[in-house]
Amino acid sequence: MVDAMTHPTQAGDFALAGLSRRARLWLLTVTCFGVLVVISSMVALNTALPDIATATSATQSQLTWIVDSYTLALACLLLPAGALGDRFGRRGAMLVGLAIFGAASFVPAVLSNPTIVIVSRGVAGAGAALIMPATLSLITAAYSKEERNKAVGIWAGVAGSGAVIGMLGSGGLLNFWSWHAIFWAFTGASLTIFILTLTVASSRDPDAKPLDWRGAAVIGGAVATLVFGILQAPERGWTHPLVVTNIGVGVLLGLAFGFVEVRQRYPLLDVRLFAVPAFATGAATITVFFLSMFGFLVMQYMQMILGYSPNKTALALTPIMGPMLLLSVLSFWYLPRLGLRAVIFSGLLLIAAGVICLLGVTSGSPYWRAAWPMLVMSFGIGLCTAPTTSVIMTTAPDDKQGVASAVNDASREIGAALGIALAGSMLAGQYSKTLIPNLIGFPKPVRDAASSSLGEALEVARRLGPAGARLAEVSKTAFIDAMHSSLLVLAVLVAVSAVLIGLWAPGRDDQQLRPVRYLLARRRRGQDQD
Repeated sequence: MVDAMTHPTQAGDFALAGLSRRARLWLLTVTCFGVLVVISSMVALNTALPDIATATSATQSQLTWIVDSYTLALACLLLPAGALGDRFGRRGAMLVGLAIFGAASFVPAVLSNPTIVIVSRGVAGAGAALIMPATLSLITAAYSKEERNKAVGIWAGVAGSGAVIGMLGSGGLLNFWSWHAIFWAFTGASLTIFILTLTVASSRDPDAKPLDWRGAAVIGGAVATLVFGILQAPERGWTHPLVVTNIGVGVLLGLAFGFVEVRQRYPLLDVRLFAVPAFATGAATITVFFLSMFGFLVMQYMQMILGYSPNKTALALTPIMGPMLLLSVLSFWYLPRLGLRAVIFSGLLLIAAGVICLLGVTSGSPYWRAAWPMLVMSFGIGLCTAPTTSVIMTTAPDDKQGVASAVNDASREIGAALGIALAGSMLAGQYSKTLIPNLIGFPKPVRDAASSSLGEALEVARRLGPAGARLAEVSKTAFIDAMHSSLLVLAVLVAVSAVLIGLWAPGRDDQQLRPVRYLLARRRRGQDQD
């Protein structure tokens, strides 16, 4: 992180204010490439897990950690990494992150030990934690507040499309090469983006304060234990001591972080920002709509019910990118006209409506029956994505753009982890409960295997001969019923959140709805008249 120190005249945000339009567009392009590689890496390995299991003899637990170690490291290091960028230089933070990410991706490309892959993915997550907040804070430092919403909208649209692009890319690579090709691709991508990043200007807090290491340690531990507990819930159950303990410790450390920060002279994050309606609305909405983005349910439906390959599944999900990208890019136009409250309320309600419409999907439904509800959700997600990111970044002080970006990113990670855990645990429990009464007559080993997951049930059904058709049918029906239960609960959560956040969010006049205060004031006026 030497760029801000070796070029002091370019260290502060004022250096970026004088960039030409062409230089700003180039910076926006490079940073979008950076966030794209971070997001696509979260899902790219999902398509390769069967190949990795075969090649490395990895256990199911190891396969889970190959995916989760990246997410866990990324989530718990985001806030400290964002603060490092603010202090020492955001371009420098991105360069260091890309170097770590590239080196960590190179190791699994040449070594196939499951433990090495897990550790490498965790290190890659640490590198991603430096990259992700730096990309957004570089953009907000380079663009004036009048133009910032346009640039943030493009960044948000690219970030929102990253998961589908990652699946498409990894699926395409697996058609021609082994799973190692995914890591070679990430190594090459990080090296290319590293070189491109050297060509953009940097920014940092021109009046750098000492880094709050105590706050960094507390919030890092809070997010790590909270996310770890959430990730373990689908496998172990929400009442398992390990899950309860980690979630409880995470919540307590989060509260402790608030107490620590209000007493710090130079806090890592001024927690009083959450009392600002726009900032709190942005963070809460991001958490809620990422909680509702349970694409893994739809992916399981497409792969195991419709019989799609991972690559075909990714292609089937691409239509949702259109509305999301369009509405993200146009947020600079509709957000000032409608106001944050109307945009967030409408967006969350559209997401909930799309989820409700998915309840009509059955095991015999064609692709389009699931596609159009996903398009409805995509419109809602598109309405929410860029405005929430914009209000977080514009509300935070200019010298804390890296930390504000990290709050945005951490909200995404915690919401996604919570949504996957909630939907996954509900799906698993309801699936077994629905299926077991329909397995009478099958041998116990078949019943045990089939009740564990739909994938296991279909694998057993393929080996059973004529009886396998009935097993496959009842298992698919149980999966659909369980999916409907999960979708209904999540739809209710999103709809209730839409109302609550709508009441709190500021409107076009930057004022909140205050129904309680309004009723009290009306009551006082009535008493005065009496």
